[in-house]
Amino acid sequence: MSDITMIEAAAGRLAGHARRTPLLTSPFLDEIAGRPVFVKAECLQHTGSFKFRGAWNAVSALKPAGVLAYSSGNHAQGVALAARLHGIPAVIVMPADSPAIKLANTRALGAEVITYDRATVDRDALGAKIAAERGLTLIKPFDMAEVIAGQGTTGLEIAEQAAEAGVTAAEVLVPCGGGGLTSGIALALAARAPGMVVRPCEPEGFDDVARSQAAGQRLRNDRLSGSICDAIITPETGDLTWPLLRDLCGPGLVVSEDEALKAMALAHDRLKIVLEPGGAVALAAALFRPGTGPVIAVASGGNVDRAMMARALAT
Repeated sequence: MSDITMIEAAAGRLAGHARRTPLLTSPFLDEIAGRPVFVKAECLQHTGSFKFRGAWNAVSALKPAGVLAYSSGNHAQGVALAARLHGIPAVIVMPADSPAIKLANTRALGAEVITYDRATVDRDALGAKIAAERGLTLIKPFDMAEVIAGQGTTGLEIAEQAAEAGVTAAEVLVPCGGGGLTSGIALALAARAPGMVVRPCEPEGFDDVARSQAAGQRLRNDRLSGSICDAIITPETGDLTWPLLRDLCGPGLVVSEDEALKAMALAHDRLKIVLEPGGAVALAAALFRPGTGPVIAVASGGNVDRAMMARALAT
């Protein structure tokens, strides 16, 4: 199980390799939200996503001869880059309906890409089979202690940057699929900034975390495709992440696809950053859900094609 000691060790491994992404503000966003909004721009991380943090930490900690990952694209790119920089091969299992830019980027980073139908194929079983056949180490997208610890370094930075801005109490909204980033940030903030309350953010129709919190037990999503927020569409939370989401986080927030698109457009126009729909759900919740006091939204996933960005800018 990940803890603050593992997160601190991950920060040491990531030093000089990951970017310390900025905490951005805009008076225009404050006006829309009716409260101070801070945006943790993880879209500016290597490969456009926080996923590089967990991938680098896992690869550098485990020192495998080769790695395998399954991902719709952001974890794929993070693992592909981490593997390339460590000089080892990477095989990535990706849904066939992943955005073309993510498939292309993963191949460009030197990984072998194997596609599958996410609606009919069990990716965990497929990934485990290929890893066993080829002697590769599986780097899971969220339910892995080293990955959670790597993502948790985002929380260490939020604690430091919020303190520098004079903020000691705030809601911290995080895009949530399987919960690796959300649980890692929650662990870090519980230790370093206990005045912060982490809240998972999900798209409508794929809100298993919010429903699980309300029910007091882990629930699954009824479907595994059909959302523009592909980066955070997972069957359910993990064995490691669910207890952390249950015990350390506030109630989940759910936003519509239209709200995610509007958040993408506002991030582009007011902060000059590029977000994909799944990476914009926390900003959407910060802007379009009521609240009081400062709010920090983690914005991640800068891997969006021109057609989707044009759709967002047209909202």
